[in-house]
Amino acid sequence: MADFSYLSIVDEKAAFLDTLADAIWEHPELAFAEHQSAKMLIDALRAEGFEVQQNLADIPTAFSGRFGSGRPVIGLLGEFDALSGVSQRAGATSPEPIGAAGHGCGHNLLGVGSLGAALAVKRYLETTGCPGTVVYYGCPGEEGGSGKGFMARYGAFDGLDAALCWHPKDVTEVRVFSTLANVQVLYRFDGMASHAAAYPEQGRSALDAVELMNVGVNFLREHMVSDARIHYAITDSGGISPNVVQPHAEVLYLIRAPFNSQVRELFDRVCDIARGAALMTGTHVEHTFIKACSNVIPNEAIQRDLYRIMGQIPPPEPEPASLEFARELTLRSLAGKPDANPEAPLCLGVLPYREGDVLMHSSTDVGDVSWICPTAQIHAATWARGTPGHTWQVTAQGKSVQAHSMMRYASKVLAAEAVSLLTDPELLERAKAEHRRRVGPEGYVPPIPQGVRPMPMEALIEK
Repeated sequence: MADFSYLSIVDEKAAFLDTLADAIWEHPELAFAEHQSAKMLIDALRAEGFEVQQNLADIPTAFSGRFGSGRPVIGLLGEFDALSGVSQRAGATSPEPIGAAGHGCGHNLLGVGSLGAALAVKRYLETTGCPGTVVYYGCPGEEGGSGKGFMARYGAFDGLDAALCWHPKDVTEVRVFSTLANVQVLYRFDGMASHAAAYPEQGRSALDAVELMNVGVNFLREHMVSDARIHYAITDSGGISPNVVQPHAEVLYLIRAPFNSQVRELFDRVCDIARGAALMTGTHVEHTFIKACSNVIPNEAIQRDLYRIMGQIPPPEPEPASLEFARELTLRSLAGKPDANPEAPLCLGVLPYREGDVLMHSSTDVGDVSWICPTAQIHAATWARGTPGHTWQVTAQGKSVQAHSMMRYASKVLAAEAVSLLTDPELLERAKAEHRRRVGPEGYVPPIPQGVRPMPMEALIEK
C-alpha cells in the first residue's frame, strides 16, 4: 500500500478549502471577468508559498502558481467562472434565484479542489526532497470563452510533462471521454431601414438574412457527420418595431464536431451560408471569431493509474443529512431525470473503468491542454444522481456538505496521481508515448487564430 501521508494536509486545510469554495460560489463571475475569484485563489497560493505569475496570455484573470524545481513538471488545472441565468439559493430544493449568474457547473469547487491537490503535492515535495515541480493553473473563461485555448496558443502549458483535472458531477469515476471540438462565431448582418408599409422596396432586412441563414444551416445538418452539433442564438433582432425594416441583426453560432478538422470544414460551410443569405437579401455580413477549443485526447496510461489510485483512496461515505437533502431535491426537482433515484440519491463508490474511448457530446477547453501534454481527468459526485449540468439544481448543491467532501476527495486523488507521475518514470514515459501516437506528427495547432482576443461574456451578452 502506498504511503499517502502527505494527503493529510487536505484534511488539515478542510475548513480553509471549504470556505474558499463557498466564497467563490458567493461571488459568481462570468468568463474573463472573474477578478474576485482569481484574487482569492492567487492570495491562497501566495500564502502557501507558491511562486505566482499573473496575466498569463495577457488575460487579467489567468495565472499560475509554481512550487518545486526540476522535472517532471505536473500541471493541475483549475476553473472558477460561473454561468449566466442559473442563480439559486444554496440548499433550496425548488427554484429560488438570488441574482443573475450562478455556479451551475460547480467551478467554485473545481478550482479549489485542484488547489487542494497542489497543496498536497507541495507537501510531498517538501517532506521527501523529491525532484519535480507542481504548477497550479488558474484558467478563466471555460464557459463560452475557451480560456485554456488562449493560454495554450500563448504557450502557457508548453513546459508540462502531464496535466490533471477533475470536474464535479453526479458520479465518481475516471473520465475516459473524448469531447467535441468547437468554434463560436458572431455573424452581423447590416441592411437598410425603411418604412415597412409605405416604402418596403427601399428596405433591406438584416433580420430576414439571419432567418435565411438559420434555414440554410438547418438544411446543412442533414449533410454533416452525425456526431456534429450546430447551435445558434439570435443576440440582436434589429429592433422591436415591426413597421420598421430591421437594418441590423446578429446571430451567435456554436459549431461542434469530434475533430478540429471537421469543425474547420463546418465553419467554412456556415460562412458560405451566411454569405448566401446576405446575397439573397441585399445585405452585408461580417463575422467575429469569438473562440474555439480542441477535442480531448484521452490518455489511457494515466487514466488506468487514476483508477488504481481511486481503488486505494475510497470516496467518503455521505452523511445522513447529505442523503436526506439529495433525496428531497430528487423528489421535488429531479423526478423523471435519467439516473435520478430517491432511494439511492447519491452515487456511492467509484464506477467501474470504462474500456475504450467514449465520445461525450459536449466541449471543454481542457482539450487544448490534452494536445500539448498527456492529460487525464476524474469526476467526483458532488451532485445528486441525475442532476443535469448548467442548471439551478447544480448551483443549489454548490455549498453542500457532500460538495465539500467530494471536492476534497478529488484533491487527494489528483495529488496522489501527480506524485505517481513524479516518481514513476516508466508510467510517465508510457503516457508520453501514447500521447505522441494519438496526437500525430503535426502536433498541436491552435484552433484560435492569432489576433483574436478573449471576449468577456458580459460583452457578448451586451451585444
